[in-house]
Amino acid sequence: MKTSYKEHIHALSKISKAITSDLYLEDILKLIVTLTASVLHAKICSLWLLDEEKSELKIRATQAMSKEYLKERILKVGEGIVGLVAQEKSFLSIQNVLDEPKYKEKKLAKKEKLVSMLSVPMMVKNRVIGVINLYTTTLHKFTKSEMALVSMVADQAAVAIENTELFVRAQIAQAELEARKKIERAKGILMKEQNLDEDQAFALMRKTSMNKRVSMKNISEAIILSYEIGKPKKIGGKL
Repeated sequence: MKTSYKEHIHALSKISKAITSDLYLEDILKLIVTLTASVLHAKICSLWLLDEEKSELKIRATQAMSKEYLKERILKVGEGIVGLVAQEKSFLSIQNVLDEPKYKEKKLAKKEKLVSMLSVPMMVKNRVIGVINLYTTTLHKFTKSEMALVSMVADQAAVAIENTELFVRAQIAQAELEARKKIERAKGILMKEQNLDEDQAFALMRKTSMNKRVSMKNISEAIILSYEIGKPKKIGGKL
């Protein structure tokens, strides 16, 4: 399983390019685990993500094709090797998972012929967001350079995930801001057209939203559109 420095740099370069590309996160993570498994000649490379609210880890990406391995599994923080690595925020190298008391999936390991394992946390500003696992089918002592490579891969994966989460949060915040602006504008229209105060206008919009089972944003857009085209739209029996 020896790999060259050149192979390591090539893999990291590809991963870095993927992170800055317009690929979807799923594709980036799939590329990360596939490249890592290929460079280190591992049978399986899997990436587990942490649900911080539930303190649970689930597999998000792997190049493994085994139906048995691909079955959904959940590990709590502190449970098994993956959970322990997430809890301790430090990597673990195991020569034989079948001899490791804390390894929980021995039946699966026997079936898939998994022997040695390297488990590395994915960190963002001292916060664990997941774990990367690597398995070989023969006894293997992971070298310092191999551990360093997987650690760098974990860092790259964490950056990709964090950037995506920040982007999604920014989009949500922007959408919420736009919705609030529309609600405020629609409320102003109702206050002007129906001679309502602010509380009455908002209550009318909320009641209509509930009765019609549509969002306040949609109600606001309907009011604004009707006002702009000069055809007042009835809302709550008024206007």
